[in-house]
Amino acid sequence: MEIKVMLEGGAFMPTKAHDLDTGFDIYAMYDFTVPPTTGWIHGDIADIDVGAATHDTGVHIQIPKGYTGFLKSKSGLNVKHGLTSEGVIDCGYTGSIRVKLYNHTSKAYKFQRGDKISQIAIMPIADVNKLVAVTEFEATERGNGGFGSTGR
Repeated sequence: MEIKVMLEGGAFMPTKAHDLDTGFDIYAMYDFTVPPTTGWIHGDIADIDVGAATHDTGVHIQIPKGYTGFLKSKSGLNVKHGLTSEGVIDCGYTGSIRVKLYNHTSKAYKFQRGDKISQIAIMPIADVNKLVAVTEFEATERGNGGFGSTGR
């Protein structure tokens, strides 16, 4: 499958490092900094300002009907530097992709033009156009068991 991409002046074409990679790397169009998370946590009381920055990549993608683009964190940025990014690019959206990055550390992180900042995976989506309200569900093995309900 081929997908059409338009680039604003200075933007980088998304690329895959390896043919079998799921996502296409998205690059910084200009230098920017993601500020650190600041604040404190004490017991059940928290006063935290999570560091975040939004970056306009200058990349426009025409995602086909029946597909969507998922912005996902680069594992190296997440594991080594505490940076995450998430987002959904709907198939009808053809504007510039903007990536919001979150810095979960106490140190600012500086990106330079051309650095990898996130990745986009193009995936098929079920054609669900309506949600229906009901008063009960069919029984399942798990039921409403949530976090930790299956043990350690």
